[in-house]
Amino acid sequence: MPTVSRVLNGSKYVAPDLAQRVNEAVQALGYRPNGAARSMRSGRRTLVSVLAGATANYGYARTLQGVETAARRAGMSVSITVVESGEDEHVRAAIDLTLAQPTAGVIVLEFDRAGINAAKALPEGLPVVVAGGGSRRTGQVPAALIDERAAGRQATEYLLHLGHRTVHHIAGPTEGKHSGRTDGWRAALTAAGAPAPQIMRADWDASAGYRWGERIAGMSDVTAVFCANDDIALGLMRALSDRGIDVPRDISVIGFDDQPLVALWRPSLTTVDQDFEDLGARAFGLLSQVIGGEPDAASSVKAPQLVVRESTAPPKG
Repeated sequence: MPTVSRVLNGSKYVAPDLAQRVNEAVQALGYRPNGAARSMRSGRRTLVSVLAGATANYGYARTLQGVETAARRAGMSVSITVVESGEDEHVRAAIDLTLAQPTAGVIVLEFDRAGINAAKALPEGLPVVVAGGGSRRTGQVPAALIDERAAGRQATEYLLHLGHRTVHHIAGPTEGKHSGRTDGWRAALTAAGAPAPQIMRADWDASAGYRWGERIAGMSDVTAVFCANDDIALGLMRALSDRGIDVPRDISVIGFDDQPLVALWRPSLTTVDQDFEDLGARAFGLLSQVIGGEPDAASSVKAPQLVVRESTAPPKG
């Protein structure tokens, strides 16, 4: 057994022929090292816990993928606990489940109320990092952020520069926090001296965009719409198409997220590319610094990029 341990851990020299025989036996038996037992013996925890309000949504799933890929490269594993809602009982249940595991640290996806409340409720002294949207975060917890405000402003400015008098906005749920996308939209209109239409509130799904499309089809003053995500934008474009309204000749549409299929839509969607996998990787890298005791683990912020495709054009006439 000591020889097997040395081969698997690489802790001491083992003759090449003997190491080969051990590895062949390991493969034949289908043996897998017990990471939990290793952690108990070494005192080093190798589990990273992620708290998330959802896992199926595009941004959540890709961020989790970024965390898991970075953790695997560092020899660590990842557990995911879904916080069912922002209610105290659901937050407490998720945190209790997380803390029952031998976790080295926690990454909280602060995209919604559930994540925001979970981050607030975690005990002091535990290595914690949050990942979400914003240009800065108050408090002592380091954060990996995507600057949604800058991206919302860039998308709106692009439509104004095309010649649209103003830009209408279908916003997603507030999720218990300020929407950087909406803030950026408003800032661009204010800077340009353009009128700010009433915000159209919607859920995150395509059916909500479709319902707004049915209403927008009867509004003669709408020439450009900035949508809070790609699903809303696709639903909007389908509703407009069903009513004989051409995108972008009659109405320009911009989405947010750059999901894989929007480039294949007809017309292909102009949207904002949020690099969620990079967000997850940055969050893990930041947590690694906190776990390592680095006192100056600094938050990181990156701005998404506007991807111009076929769904936007100057207003007709």
